[in-house]
Amino acid sequence: MQVIEEEDILRRVRLESPWWNPPHTTTEQYRDWQPRAYLKLFLPLIRETNIRRAVVLMGPRRVGKTVMIHHAIQALLDEGVPPKSICYFSVDSPLYNTLSIEQFLSYYSKATGVSLTSTQLYFFFDEIQYLKDWEIHLKSLVDTYANIKAVVSGSAAAALKLKSDESGAGRFTDFLIPPLTFHEYLELRGEGKCVRQVSTAVFVADDIELLNSRFIDYLNFGGYPEVVFSPQIQADPARFIKSDIIDKVLLRDLPSLYGISDIQELNSLFTTLAFNTANEVSLEELSKSSSGVTKNTLKRYIEYLQAAFLIQVIHRVDRSSKRFIRANYFKVYLTNPSMRAALFSPISGDDKVLPHLAETAIFSQWFHSSSTLHYARWKDGGEVDMVMLGRGTQKAIWAIEIKWSDRYCEHPGELESLIDYCLENGLDNAIVTSKTQAVSCQIKGVYLSFIPAALYCYTVGYNIIHHKTTLMNPELLPELPPQKDNNEAAAEQS
Repeated sequence: MQVIEEEDILRRVRLESPWWNPPHTTTEQYRDWQPRAYLKLFLPLIRETNIRRAVVLMGPRRVGKTVMIHHAIQALLDEGVPPKSICYFSVDSPLYNTLSIEQFLSYYSKATGVSLTSTQLYFFFDEIQYLKDWEIHLKSLVDTYANIKAVVSGSAAAALKLKSDESGAGRFTDFLIPPLTFHEYLELRGEGKCVRQVSTAVFVADDIELLNSRFIDYLNFGGYPEVVFSPQIQADPARFIKSDIIDKVLLRDLPSLYGISDIQELNSLFTTLAFNTANEVSLEELSKSSSGVTKNTLKRYIEYLQAAFLIQVIHRVDRSSKRFIRANYFKVYLTNPSMRAALFSPISGDDKVLPHLAETAIFSQWFHSSSTLHYARWKDGGEVDMVMLGRGTQKAIWAIEIKWSDRYCEHPGELESLIDYCLENGLDNAIVTSKTQAVSCQIKGVYLSFIPAALYCYTVGYNIIHHKTTLMNPELLPELPPQKDNNEAAAEQS
């Protein structure tokens, strides 16, 4: 029986870092991809070598983590970093199956002849979660080598973050890359002119019907860079998104990381949650619909699905923004709306599920943000789709009602729950998304800004990347024609 020898590993190490040889660049495979907008936020963390911290790049499968790593490597090469000072390892390669981080460093030094202490070095470990006790060894690397900047990536975000928080406190910096935002989707397609910037954080759409058409395309196919450029994949999204992404997570990643045995049970739960994206669910309902799977098992499965970045759970608050002691009800969102199209079927402009996918898309734009998002619902049936609470204070900062309809622009008095929530929490403004209209009005002292959902989705994605702020304050809006004066609005409300 043949065994893996040192030369086999060294050959693989050299193969994965082709820039060590002329022309000293990454491969054409990666250079041909347009960089994601998040690269400009990622690069400064790598360039910061004075602070001894490893960077932990997290995100779902197929959103471009490996490509972004290679774009970062190319940026370092372009800045004059010596090619042999940069090394990349694809940790899930079978040849690396039993190696520790210390052994990776040793093989690098043997392959290049570069001393581990002689100069500033950059190491990239892709899919680090497949390396046993990676967090312990990574912390040791950071503590031992002041001259090594380590960057690791992985698709099991919660698993990575848990270990990062436990073992890497003060030593790791987490960076989350989400599925494509609507802003990035339009830019990659060369259709950024669908929107026009009118101030630092505000955009308008001169042709809202065109923007809405592109938004529906985004809901169906927009979350993954590869899908954007492939008509073949768009014609059969289930083959790529379901088979290559969802199934690999459910059948390979989660079982290997968490020892899950009943994959069919887990897959059935995920299908149910995907079908109900943006809807409120309860463990009781899920247990009944899953042939009696226990609530504790369901809780674990939901944690696993969040760990793999397939779903995100949002918790409920009451009319006064207080959390419930028993979280019996919660909302579940797909992290990427196009997963639903792959699992079931693409939607059209008049599909009844479109409002739920629009809400899912808007929520997904906040993925990279550290904002604390909730939804509000209380006993008499009142509900607000999305609210943000201040960290520590737990006070409401803003509220949004997400609609895919212009009806409420004409009948704002029907937004009773939103108005009541604002008055209860001392908010003097709120945003309501619409289908096509951008208008404003004031009811009971609450200023309502109506913004097309597609335009708001674009704005959130853009501003989180470029400004770390989002359009929530009506003072940031361009002048909008008032829809009703106070007397008319108050009369309708009453």
